[in-house]
Amino acid sequence: MMTVKRIAIKLAIITALIFLSLASFSFYFYHMVIERKPNDPWSQNTRLTSISMESNEVQTFPVMAMAISPASTELADSGDFSPTEQTPPSWVESQPYEFWTVTSEDGLRLAGYYIPARIPTTRTVIIAHGYRSQALEMGEFAKFYSEKLGYNVLLPDARGYGTSEGDFIGFGWPDRKDYLLWIQETTEKVGPDAQITLHGLSMGGATVMMVSGESLPEQVKVIVEDSGYTSVQDELAHQLKRMYNLPAFPLLPAVSLFTDIKAGYNFSEASSLRQVEKNQTPMLFIHGALDDFVPVEMALQLYEACQAEKKLYLAENAVHGMAFYTDRPAYEAIVEDFIGLFMGH
Repeated sequence: MMTVKRIAIKLAIITALIFLSLASFSFYFYHMVIERKPNDPWSQNTRLTSISMESNEVQTFPVMAMAISPASTELADSGDFSPTEQTPPSWVESQPYEFWTVTSEDGLRLAGYYIPARIPTTRTVIIAHGYRSQALEMGEFAKFYSEKLGYNVLLPDARGYGTSEGDFIGFGWPDRKDYLLWIQETTEKVGPDAQITLHGLSMGGATVMMVSGESLPEQVKVIVEDSGYTSVQDELAHQLKRMYNLPAFPLLPAVSLFTDIKAGYNFSEASSLRQVEKNQTPMLFIHGALDDFVPVEMALQLYEACQAEKKLYLAENAVHGMAFYTDRPAYEAIVEDFIGLFMGH
């Protein structure tokens, strides 16, 4: 009898230790990966402290700021990036931009930078930045669309980043509803004849794919996703294995539950793959052929799942998020040719 009682006590202790371990891991993981931390350079915008959140006026600020160089894109996404030097204003900051704001369904004030085309046009791109980045660091993409293609450009800061409010990072899932608001705002400002392209990089690529499964207005003509993942669950499981050699179960379910309680979404529902299956908008898939941060297999799965008009570009010699910089002429030509198929004059 005593033996059974001792076994029961030991099992209870082991169960409690497992529970406490999972709870501790969940808290730590959430704090390190999902929670917004005020001292993170990508979670604040020290460049534009003089801008009021109420302002929609044209701004130009020749200020100094932290910036992520093109070469550091992969490191920024993998969590190894630490900016150490001051750099001149970004391309975006050198333009006569408008500072836009929208309010999310859950009451967050979200911010974006709108750069009107030099020659008035209805063609507009909304660009989604990656994890541990912010809108102003998508300047080279913005410059391509603005100067080479003559588009209006909107660069939103995702919730939890830059000048947008938010205490957590959504990895694209709650953000998809935010982007519906940005699409609506663009249509109201540009007009009902607006022709909108969505272009996202890494987490931004996942974001525009997650948007694609929603009911999009006719103004959204084409989507370009670059280096996006199949789902938050898949990507975090891959990173646990890649970086720490840890199994997804039972760690991720515990973190997902904690995230659901704290942030209102869970990892299993945050699926680009399921959204792409519902997508009806033409989509260009771009991925680095040497990407091991978001495996190339994910790009292939996503491409196969898409039933709309589509194209896949695997950039040779490109690691995660670097297709644009590895062979810029090829990247720009492929993007221009594909989106041009669905844009009117």
